[in-house]
Amino acid sequence: MTLVVDASVALKWFLPEPDSLAAEAVLRRADDLIAPTLLVAEVCNAAWKRFRRGETTERHLDWIADRIGRMGLALVPDLALAVPATTIARRLDHPVYDCLYLALAEARRATLVTADRRLYTRIRGTPWQPCVTLLAEFEASSGDQPGSTR
Repeated sequence: MTLVVDASVALKWFLPEPDSLAAEAVLRRADDLIAPTLLVAEVCNAAWKRFRRGETTERHLDWIADRIGRMGLALVPDLALAVPATTIARRLDHPVYDCLYLALAEARRATLVTADRRLYTRIRGTPWQPCVTLLAEFEASSGDQPGSTR
């Protein structure tokens, strides 16, 4: 299965957060993981904020910045998604950067897995609802057992 992941999921691969185990299940279950190139900047920026607050080390921050490109993600140029993402943003009245992930899921007929409850709430009752799964629900539906592999 092809899954689009957003930064709210990818960050959990590197930093302990609620649903980090579910984020690991996404890595195991996906045949293909894809994301807009924006994901790299979002993950690095979120990790940098944690560093500034003293929640992680400089070494860990650098490791995250290096490792994000080695997670087996196929990164799709944001420019290729700009027009559909802007259209979705206008229709949802939601930021374009989140809509890049929705546009990618729609274009690839994939499922977007997100931990962003604000985005998930926003897409309820819209044409994009079927292509989005909340991370906590993905874990519940995955059937993975601890220690299983992809």
